[in-house]
Amino acid sequence: MRQSQLFTKTSRQAPAGETSINAQLLERAGFVTKHMAGVYNFLPLGWRVMTKIANIIREEMNAVGGQEVLFTVLQPKELWDKSGRWQGMKEVMYQFEDYSGKPVGLAVTHEEVVADTIKRFVRSYKDLPFALYQIQTKFRHELRAKSGLNRGREFLMKDMYSCHITQDDCDKYYETVMAAYTKIFDRIGLATKIVEASGGDFTDDNTHEWQVLTDVGEDHIFWCDACNFAQNKEIARVKDGDACPNCAKGKIKVSRGIEVGNIFKLGTRYSEAIGVNFADRNSKPEPVVMASYGIGVSRAMGTTVEMHHDANGMIWPESIAPFQVHLIRLGDTEAVKKQADKMYHDLNKRGVEVLYDDRETSAGEKFKDSDLIGIPHRLVVSERSGVKFEYRRRGEQSSRLVTATATFKLLKR
Repeated sequence: MRQSQLFTKTSRQAPAGETSINAQLLERAGFVTKHMAGVYNFLPLGWRVMTKIANIIREEMNAVGGQEVLFTVLQPKELWDKSGRWQGMKEVMYQFEDYSGKPVGLAVTHEEVVADTIKRFVRSYKDLPFALYQIQTKFRHELRAKSGLNRGREFLMKDMYSCHITQDDCDKYYETVMAAYTKIFDRIGLATKIVEASGGDFTDDNTHEWQVLTDVGEDHIFWCDACNFAQNKEIARVKDGDACPNCAKGKIKVSRGIEVGNIFKLGTRYSEAIGVNFADRNSKPEPVVMASYGIGVSRAMGTTVEMHHDANGMIWPESIAPFQVHLIRLGDTEAVKKQADKMYHDLNKRGVEVLYDDRETSAGEKFKDSDLIGIPHRLVVSERSGVKFEYRRRGEQSSRLVTATATFKLLKR
């Protein structure tokens, strides 16, 4: 991609009214624009990042047997009345009447929809188990729409639903997804803790969250410094400095956290409410056992910015960066243009994603934009570099001259 043709522009000024680092940097760098409180447009650079996060999630959900679907957002009241959540989720669910006066809502989650859908196909124990997932826009009436992408009213989410014959089978799959979630966040570049939490509006049982510990988080997490024990404040029975109730060796610490994923054992709550049964081996009708699994895709993007930035801008992990290389041309002599154009062509030929800054602007502006955008590798072509390239990894202070061959080795292409 030639930067001279890129749709967006950068800004030196932080957007008015934005207090979170992720919103400030993403808007300044031209990744997103704020449409209204809690609602953002994703522009070319931002959508490239979102797509990469979504693809990592797809790969890992497919690896554990998930089948991708797309359910409707617009929902009839009568379906949600069956589960009792039309009233129960009134504070966060957008609810209104259509042109005929019929009550409808925008789905904040899809347990009811999944149960209603599988009711048409599940007949026997032979039809189970399976898992369905989607990556879809969700809507929630957040009263405190703040923190940039981390608390929005419209956001991208991955939600998966597994259906089983027995609770034991569900529990085993639940553990499989737990491992997959940790792998997803590792690949994205987020260090997480698995935290026990309440079920909220989804289930009466405790659940598990993936929390990124950071001072800008809204949740309070009590965790052990010697083992994997961690609980959200809402269910915690420990306090800062206590001995760990799990291992008795460590001490409990408290940190703020951002929740980027959660999973719930739903049992038969929704299958019983919607009437989803299967015939067991003795032809006896039994309710389907369910679980649900969520990841905030756009929230993962915002949290990554919170965790990977410096005073100059974002520092994208290579796995989700909008481009792998930022190629910067300084000067307009024929030799410099020819060398830069050739490197751009060679990198593209090798399958390396490149943002090529071919703009007619100052070196200072190009370097500031490069740091702000945060692409992992920077290559500078200038008269000073000669036939070589000035290479610097984003986040490092020093640069060095490298040959084209050395560049390809650095990028493993």
